[in-house]
Amino acid sequence: MVDLQTQYMRLKDEIDGSVLNVMDSTRFIGGPVVDGFARELEAYLGCKHVIPCANGTDALQIAMMALGLKPGDEVIVPTFTYVATAEVIALLGLTPVMVDVEPDTFCIDLKQVEEAITSSTKAIVPVHLYGQCADMEGLMNLANAHGIHVIEDNAQAIGSDYHFSNGKTVKSGTIGDFGCTSFFPSKNLGCFGDGGAICTNNDELAATARIIASHGQTQLYVHDLIGVNSRLDAIQAAVLKVKLPHLDDFIARRTRVADRYDAAFSSCEGIKTPVRGVQSKHVFHQYTLVLNGVDRNELKSFLAENEVPSMIYYPIPLHKQKAYAMGNTDRNYSTTEELCANVISLPIHTEMEEQQQEYIIEKVLEFVNKG
Repeated sequence: MVDLQTQYMRLKDEIDGSVLNVMDSTRFIGGPVVDGFARELEAYLGCKHVIPCANGTDALQIAMMALGLKPGDEVIVPTFTYVATAEVIALLGLTPVMVDVEPDTFCIDLKQVEEAITSSTKAIVPVHLYGQCADMEGLMNLANAHGIHVIEDNAQAIGSDYHFSNGKTVKSGTIGDFGCTSFFPSKNLGCFGDGGAICTNNDELAATARIIASHGQTQLYVHDLIGVNSRLDAIQAAVLKVKLPHLDDFIARRTRVADRYDAAFSSCEGIKTPVRGVQSKHVFHQYTLVLNGVDRNELKSFLAENEVPSMIYYPIPLHKQKAYAMGNTDRNYSTTEELCANVISLPIHTEMEEQQQEYIIEKVLEFVNKG
């Protein structure tokens, strides 16, 4: 699905040099490399504060802790997403309230969000799924009207531009109270292990998040808050410092792959290609088709037999997961359930050669058209 080895070989000299500098310094936790990466990411995002942390899941948890959410508070999330989005809500004793997604963008459905708001609703977590932003302008208007916090799950969309109706353009993850991202190796900006970051333009929230991420310390051995141990190590920061200047190129390469897929599948009745919303730039963390009248399991098996990888993101919605089903069964999740039954993601990455992609396209069309 992702060719990390070829990408590494293309950037090998830069990455090796950056990592070896950390090894020579023996500053493995914190230090100038981590701080330098945070400052560079702030500049790229146009964001006042970036707080590096251990992974994207921790980023979400720290953001919710920094907002002072308490057990029993309700947090609205889409049911069509990876489990981490809801996992941290439950871990903190909060109540995840799941809503459906839009049929075109696959992002959180604002109509259902509005219907789900109660006096206990304290936060909304829109997920910028597959690399495309949720309707952040509409969501922020709704949240501000009700005094509700917004935490953007930006793990799949770092680098995306969001366009407001007044002409203003900002980076995804910089719009809500917090933006949370992951640097898992397969992400558009990935390190060589686990890593994550929290973004905010709020000085007070940034200060609180920094304290929480470091055991709640305000200074060494002084703990004013209950915190966690969540740090981006310097070796991962060294990799990310090399990759960050290439992020726009990574996105452009992925977009070219998506363009070729779109052109190949545009006239195929059994396939719906990704919709690119006008409000945001799709950065194609995944290239996900919606099948119509095509047996997905048979297609997946056929592709595997022909050495073409594919993935299903996601086969089971959160509201049907045993761990999260309670209290989330009385809402209409028809779009999510249709997507879970019919989506399939094809390989997309920065190093894909046209010949490789032509073979993938050939095999998909061979199966779909024979039906």
